[in-house]
Amino acid sequence: MSSTLYFAYPGDLQTRTGGYGYDRRIIGALRDAGREVHLLPLGDGFPDAPDLTAAEAVLAEVPEGSLLLIDGLAFGVLDQWAEQRAAKFRLFALVHHPLALETGLSRAAQADHAAREQRALSFTRGVIVTSEATAKELVENYGVAVGDVVVALPGTDPVPLAVGRGAEPLILSVGSLTQRKGHDVLIAALSSLKDLPWTCRIVGSRELDPAVAAKLKEQIVAADLWERVTLAGEVEDVRPEFARADLFALASRYEGYGMVFAEALVHGLPVVGCATGAVPDVVPEAAGILVEPDDPEAFAAALARLLTKPDDRTAMADAAAVAGAALPSWEDTAAVIAELLEKHQ
Repeated sequence: MSSTLYFAYPGDLQTRTGGYGYDRRIIGALRDAGREVHLLPLGDGFPDAPDLTAAEAVLAEVPEGSLLLIDGLAFGVLDQWAEQRAAKFRLFALVHHPLALETGLSRAAQADHAAREQRALSFTRGVIVTSEATAKELVENYGVAVGDVVVALPGTDPVPLAVGRGAEPLILSVGSLTQRKGHDVLIAALSSLKDLPWTCRIVGSRELDPAVAAKLKEQIVAADLWERVTLAGEVEDVRPEFARADLFALASRYEGYGMVFAEALVHGLPVVGCATGAVPDVVPEAAGILVEPDDPEAFAAALARLLTKPDDRTAMADAAAVAGAALPSWEDTAAVIAELLEKHQ
């Protein structure tokens, strides 16, 4: 049987989110390691309104017996296809986080997503996840056997440590302007810290949820923060943003891993975040402050501590750099995935 890997994904692979960034990096690392990877774009609209007929037509072109890996953003709603076709392939799923855990869904939508994804996953030979938290979620609530889940943590690149601004600390937040990322909580927290010196840059695409992006802009204006908080939009290279920051803050309501938290650690930035999903697994206690989600007051208190106590900020920055240096490389990540695939050659 061929060792070629067919990798199927929804939407635009060049989209600048953590999930798509992970996909791009493992594709590149697997190719660098000598594996042929054939890309299969499944179209737009996943997971809520996909053209399943078109997606299934793309998958129909895959030779029987092939290694087929499907990104979970699409695979979670391909349950009927999986039931009918999974036996014809060596089929795997890549789950960044279960679809039902996306913020803002109705209970009915959550239940539907959970049921369909559980059904789809039952037809795979294995599931690749990006965190221990997601592995636990799939085992406990989706019926996936422990031995069928492989954790391939996102890799990192070696980078210089951030230099910061010092007297007027720069707070960096990186994440698409969607409800799950909790930028509204960050802005609410900052509105209570006007008496402290700081500026904030929120870097992330406005296109995934324009309504949320518009509300965030309105919130900034209403709080009279428009001169101090910048919605920078999507950037080509986020590394310079980390390099000039003093601390990293992201009030996510859920993260299947949270690659930007790992990037913050690698740059030696102390972190303010929320104790949800995989974030506590990524951010050591010594490297940041994690509070409960949707608590602007607690988030503000954590920010205030790092803004007003430079010794604490320095100590957490040092701990962040140590933790970041211990994170895996993308070659390590690809090796974990390759080992799984090689078992099914």
